[in-house]
Amino acid sequence: MAQRAAAVAAALAAALEDSAFGVLMRESAWLYPGVNLLHLLGLVLLLGAMLFLDLRLLGVARWLPLAPLYRWLSGFAAAGLLIQLVSGFALFAADAGPLAANPLLRLKLALVLLGAGNALLFRLWQAPRLRRDAALPATLRLQAVLSLGLWLAVMAAGRLLAYW
Repeated sequence: MAQRAAAVAAALAAALEDSAFGVLMRESAWLYPGVNLLHLLGLVLLLGAMLFLDLRLLGVARWLPLAPLYRWLSGFAAAGLLIQLVSGFALFAADAGPLAANPLLRLKLALVLLGAGNALLFRLWQAPRLRRDAALPATLRLQAVLSLGLWLAVMAAGRLLAYW
């Protein structure tokens, strides 16, 4: 079953790489570098917002009201994640065959799913508890540490893909 799924994934990756879009991403002098810069912008928005929010949840800058800060930063994080997903797909199209076979890409995608799942869980479970003067539960701090670790690992895996 796993071998069949891997064969289907490899065939889909090869088809994407050979598509007009994959060829355009690979052969354009400006498109790939431009999309790569967009991917970096998405990373900055996502990781920057999550870094500041997670640090605040861990007790840094307690003078900043948490609920409005969360609402403001979560918008940047969501925009960054959306930019990352769209630009990541475009970058993947340029070299889909080898990337699909790379275990580091699979690790990165799993970490993205875990990070997004953690953020969704936070939004559904913890965000309603955020009040200016309320004591933050230990589970919230644990989620912030997990978030920091996951998004930093996503960033590291993405950078290492260029060298793997």
